[in-house]
Amino acid sequence: MIKWLVVIGVVGFVYFYFIKKKPAQPNIQKGDNTKKNNTQANDMIECSACGTYCEVDEMILSGSKYYCSQECLKKV
Repeated sequence: MIKWLVVIGVVGFVYFYFIKKKPAQPNIQKGDNTKKNNTQANDMIECSACGTYCEVDEMILSGSKYYCSQECLKKV
């Protein structure tokens, strides 16, 4: 009787560990992968006007381009 329980346990373990598929995780990002979709608060991005690198949360986003200051925004 104990042999059958061990065999059933091993078969169950193999089934759940190797055979049964895990639920699919939803795809969060769909479409094109641009800078603005993949940026986080501490990422460094180049200014479109002067080329300096600043953190994303300190930059100005205008027309899908990042600028480090109002001066650089006015240049373009």
